Amino acid sequence: MEKTINEQTTAQVMSPEQFLEHYQGHRRLTKKVIEAFPEREFFNYSIGGMRPFSEMVKELLAIAVPGLSEIVSGTASEFNEHRDYGSTKAEFLEKWDKDTEEINQLWSKLSIERFQEIIKLFGQYEGSVLSNLQYFVDNEIHHRAQGYVYLRALDIEPPFFYDRA
Repeated sequence: MEKTINEQTTAQVMSPEQFLEHYQGHRRLTKKVIEAFPEREFFNYSIGGMRPFSEMVKELLAIAVPGLSEIVSGTASEFNEHRDYGSTKAEFLEKWDKDTEEINQLWSKLSIERFQEIIKLFGQYEGSVLSNLQYFVDNEIHHRAQGYVYLRALDIEPPFFYDRA
């Protein structure tokens, strides 16, 4: 039996508002990981050829607002993880907070009907709006876990993984 558009948009496990809170909870936790890094190590520390955590955060910043802006506007943009977000951890945190608010504003413009729409994000990643948003969260969790490894190697206790407050 083929589903109608209405059935596809109403069959859900969580509401868009719940998804946003889930996403923002992960962002709050990632911010705590950024805060836990000593200034120098945030930009320079690396293990096993992995990038410094600041470079991973650049990727997260390059995905979140630019990706959501593209989803909301329908205007394709180029993925660019090499933007300059500053040379201090404080500047990165300021950008993180600004983007957190912008995500909330953009999210309010995203209708539930759009979640199943197929898009090609950054001109190269084809999937539903929902699958792209899920990728935003999954990618953040992945890189945050790398940050946890760095913190532990530096003898710094990372925040509890479940503390998303």
